[in-house]
Amino acid sequence: MKLLRVGTAGAERPALLDAGGTLRDLSGLVADIDGALLADGTALDRVRAAAESGALPALDPAGLRIGPPLGRIGKVVCIGLNYHDHARETGAEAPSEPVVFLKAPDTVVGPHDTVLIPRGSVKTDWEVELAVVIGRTARCLDSAEEGLAHVAGYAVAHDVSEREFQLERGGTWDKGKNCETFNPLGPWLVTADEVPDPQRLPLRLWVNGELKQDGTTADQIFPVGEVVRYLSRFMTLYPGDVVNTGTPAGVAMGRPEPKPYLRAGDVVELEIEGLGRQRQELKDA
Repeated sequence: MKLLRVGTAGAERPALLDAGGTLRDLSGLVADIDGALLADGTALDRVRAAAESGALPALDPAGLRIGPPLGRIGKVVCIGLNYHDHARETGAEAPSEPVVFLKAPDTVVGPHDTVLIPRGSVKTDWEVELAVVIGRTARCLDSAEEGLAHVAGYAVAHDVSEREFQLERGGTWDKGKNCETFNPLGPWLVTADEVPDPQRLPLRLWVNGELKQDGTTADQIFPVGEVVRYLSRFMTLYPGDVVNTGTPAGVAMGRPEPKPYLRAGDVVELEIEGLGRQRQELKDA
């Protein structure tokens, strides 16, 4: 299923994109798309049956904002340097264990919402990423297979980053990762049954129409199942938590000087095959 949330920011309602591409209203069936729903197999079965019946009310998408496909996110856990080609372009060695940092849930915005360049920023960068949404509580898992079994679905994430804040301001990466609007998510949460192999997903990003990133999750150093297993040894992952799994080569930081960092007026578009497409205009905060 392709689950999503539509409406004004803070007042989104649950919806579904059916097999024919029609937007359907789920608000009469479930309260929201969130961890509670994803952990409830019976409720998901009801949603699936209603979608297949064709009885759900249709919504007119004209002028309707698409919000983040997940409400009440518990935490956003991110993996850095998780693609071989991205590690090479930044001059870093491939890590022996996943590099882990956190983004605050309030950085998450809709897939087409405005992204704000922080005040004083001169190195705002782009990163297309596969987001993993947890559907079962994951605690001290023993295998990558178990890790995959705890995934409810997948989405497109844009891990916007400010490289000066991240790397030059004396501290952890979090300074450059947690600025307002720095995690567009969506348009859909695609349930795991529609993604038989998360390691075979092409992902791309354009800036002002120019292709900048063109990669595949097959190049991940630590695949999805292993990432979930690894994280579960250090923290408990709960239904509704999000894991951003890293970005392929092609970011501004990895390019020759002068590096083409983002400026107000730039337009970023990104997509992952089968998971949808995002578009954001950059504005000054």
